[in-house]
Amino acid sequence: MTLLSLPEPDARVIGRRSLISEGLARLVGRESLILDEDGRRAYETDALTAYRRVPLLVVLPRTTEDVSKVLRYCNENKLKVVPRGAGTSLCGGALPGEDTVVVCVSKMNRVLDVDYVNRTARVEAGITNLAISGKVAAQDYFYAPDPSSQLACTLAGNLAMNSGGAHGLKYGVTTNNVLGLKMVLIDGTVAEFGGGHLDAAGYDFLSLIIGSEGQFGIITEATVRILKKAEGARPMLIGFNSSESAGACVSGIIGAGIIPVAIEFMDKPAIHVCEAFAKAGYPLDVEALLIVEVEGSEAEIEDLLGRIAAIARKFDPKSIEISKDADQSAQIWAGRKSAFGAIGRISDYYCMDGTIPLGQLPNVLTQISLICAKYGLKVANIFHAGDGNLHPLVLYNANSPGESANAERAGAEILELCVKVGGCLTGEHGVGIEKRDLMTVQFSPTDLAVQMRIKSVFDPHWLLNSAKVFPLEIGADAHSIEQAA
Repeated sequence: MTLLSLPEPDARVIGRRSLISEGLARLVGRESLILDEDGRRAYETDALTAYRRVPLLVVLPRTTEDVSKVLRYCNENKLKVVPRGAGTSLCGGALPGEDTVVVCVSKMNRVLDVDYVNRTARVEAGITNLAISGKVAAQDYFYAPDPSSQLACTLAGNLAMNSGGAHGLKYGVTTNNVLGLKMVLIDGTVAEFGGGHLDAAGYDFLSLIIGSEGQFGIITEATVRILKKAEGARPMLIGFNSSESAGACVSGIIGAGIIPVAIEFMDKPAIHVCEAFAKAGYPLDVEALLIVEVEGSEAEIEDLLGRIAAIARKFDPKSIEISKDADQSAQIWAGRKSAFGAIGRISDYYCMDGTIPLGQLPNVLTQISLICAKYGLKVANIFHAGDGNLHPLVLYNANSPGESANAERAGAEILELCVKVGGCLTGEHGVGIEKRDLMTVQFSPTDLAVQMRIKSVFDPHWLLNSAKVFPLEIGADAHSIEQAA
């Protein structure tokens, strides 16, 4: 049993599947369509696997022109569209409906241009973050955002959710690393925003579009910042007897004015699962672990690690270990990057995503444990501690009656807690369907009305990624008002 409701599909649209297929085939070629049920079933869910809907059909465009043709056709025929990258969304952001056309940009994955002088790369949105870094690695450059799913996730999804990753503490999230976008609007218009440099002329539409979860259009190209690699980098492991001590240490490091490349938190359940999977060398006799990485010259690294170790000792650490070489560093990060997959081997989980003020970290960690215990559930905490971006994994058994619903209830309470202490509902996973009904917790009716009015400007018929972000009843009311106007 799950708690989130989804709109009933339009049977009239489903009945026109063959006609719609023929219409799109004439525009982009039958080879760009997935029509058979088995093929469509591969797109029935994203990483929020509790919810599944087989889409009407799937389009795999290869060019911006293809996307333009598809959206123009869908707009003229009032067909709902779900943009999709690799389907790694943890909030149901790419969940289709049975009456929905999925437009998946995964085949649009080329690097179009690299400008090392101005430190930019122009790429198609279906490329992975790692592929961008791989393209420029020979010149000692990289693309900074590094979500845990970076082996698979596309830039398109990162743009939709404003994803970050472990190294976002120093380098920022997606919006801090994008200079320009090409986006296709629902009527087929190809629009460009920003450019190839900072502070492009005109309104700052980038801040509006990045993180908009496919509500405004389908992004097909982006100009991103590439950065020169640091001379060196080294992580350290700091183990504590309690999560509260680890949380207080994070606040101590940031409060001292030190900005590491990353500060990652893992509690005991997460440590043990990741160590068993990745053999990362994590200490198993601690309740909480911080992975703190710094970078720079060797002298800078030694100085920063020494200062961080001195701060950590104020919070009675059980162990402090500094990486000795590149191989050990790689192994430490391999453990962290494999965390979600490693936990998925032993349990179903509901991955939350909220942000809090750093000073609230010890209190919130305590409250998260109490919330999960109330529902008879365990929790594994893995998150970007340096910027207060929490990722508690609520563990449950999908085959046990009622546990799925209880996991969702616990997750909702955790997110409400984040807002209560001065944080917000999402840091980098987006709203999707998961947090849709919680939007009223963070935003006033006036706030939501403004957001929905902007949605209606870009998408007058609310065809793009419908049933996401806005509570269903509120969204339906706003759409009706816009239609009447």
